[in-house]
Amino acid sequence: MYFKQIFEEKLAQYSYLIGCQATGEAIIIDPMRDIDRYKTIAEDEELDIIAAAETHIHADYLTGLREFAEEGVMIYASDEGDKHWKYEWIKGSNYNYELVKDGDRFSIGNIHFEVKHTPGHTPEHVSYMVTDGAAASDPMGMLTGDFVFVGDVGRPDLLETAAGQKGVMKSSARSLYKSVEKFKSMPEYLQVWPGHGSGSACGKALGAVPESTIGYELRYNPSIQASESEQEFVNFILEGQPEPPLYFARMKRDNRGGPNVLGKLPNPQKITVEGLANRSMQEGSAVVDTRERTDFMDGHLKGSLLSTYNKAFNTVVGSYVKEDEDIYLIIDEDNLEEAVRDLIRIGLDDIRGYVTPDELEQYLENSKSSERVETITFDDAAKLIEDSNYQALDVRKLTEFKEGHVEGAFNIAHTRLLERKQELDKDKTWLVYCRTGARASVATSLLHRDGFKVKYVNDNVEPWLAKQKLAKVEE
Repeated sequence: MYFKQIFEEKLAQYSYLIGCQATGEAIIIDPMRDIDRYKTIAEDEELDIIAAAETHIHADYLTGLREFAEEGVMIYASDEGDKHWKYEWIKGSNYNYELVKDGDRFSIGNIHFEVKHTPGHTPEHVSYMVTDGAAASDPMGMLTGDFVFVGDVGRPDLLETAAGQKGVMKSSARSLYKSVEKFKSMPEYLQVWPGHGSGSACGKALGAVPESTIGYELRYNPSIQASESEQEFVNFILEGQPEPPLYFARMKRDNRGGPNVLGKLPNPQKITVEGLANRSMQEGSAVVDTRERTDFMDGHLKGSLLSTYNKAFNTVVGSYVKEDEDIYLIIDEDNLEEAVRDLIRIGLDDIRGYVTPDELEQYLENSKSSERVETITFDDAAKLIEDSNYQALDVRKLTEFKEGHVEGAFNIAHTRLLERKQELDKDKTWLVYCRTGARASVATSLLHRDGFKVKYVNDNVEPWLAKQKLAKVEE
């Protein structure tokens, strides 16, 4: 049996290529939309991908299942769950497909798969038991998707907090509890191959280790340890879940109804900075500046957004750029193709053009159309907020905010700011901060673009909060 775990760093997502070397056939589990990467790996191993399967309707990226279906590949997807969470684009289509339920089996060469319904994260969620039929009659592991991670389980609140289906959070948590109870009875030697690792927003405490075993998770997974009773588990699993990125609702919608067929990657064209400056001021266009935050604050095109090209790139752009906007990038050419892949994975396909940071900086030196944002420290902020014209905006998660914050600060997680910015008083000057300045920088750029008065706090909040606590004790 050929087995390869394929990791996408920015979304902390795992896909799995599993093949029968005797027949040269393979299946891909939970593929992303840019399927050429999986086909290349398979070709290098002299395998032919004849099937693709998915564990559930994803919230954090667009499925690659439809891309494979368009090429005639057999696709497997869940037919479990309620009527609200079915694969609407598959049933009744002309694709080569099979909708599977608990207990169903299928094979790829000598590799056998058994479907297990594991609801909770989503109603339709399934996991796959994997047996190498050439060597054994029992499964060796379980592809758990977003059911069980290393050190965590999938969050059951996303249908409510991301997709807007009211009143289902607690019932989903109870369904997840029942799935965990079944998990406890499985052989402890079975390997656990999860759908995400550390950094994913599909859980709250995922481990960075790429795989585990059922036995290990039973002993050391805090979420499973908290399942002594249903109520204890429900309380534990719902407490402290982070605010989901804004684009999650769109991913749920599109993966259920059917993502657009991509076919090939977009090919953004090189444009002039003058042309980019014009587009940055046009409605329906989004100019995304991927430079470092200090460079952006020192000077940027009016109307542009900051999203430094790092692990948070997908999350920030997905939360700040609307799906119908034309996207223009300020990015190094070496990163262009990967940035395009990042964006199409979250359904942002209209990537029209780009310029390089060097070209932009040369233009800004001789242009009056650049803007800057004042950067301050927490000591500066402490003096300013004594004036009622200033107020602090904390863009950390609510759980962080509750642990300690600047007195009088208003809290909106940076991934929800686009939909909630109208809650902010435009007559005030907002002092935008987070833990280290990274999240605050992108939030500052969004507010600045949209006409708010802002100052960017580029500082570490923890020493400042500790100092404030000490001062109160001494008082």
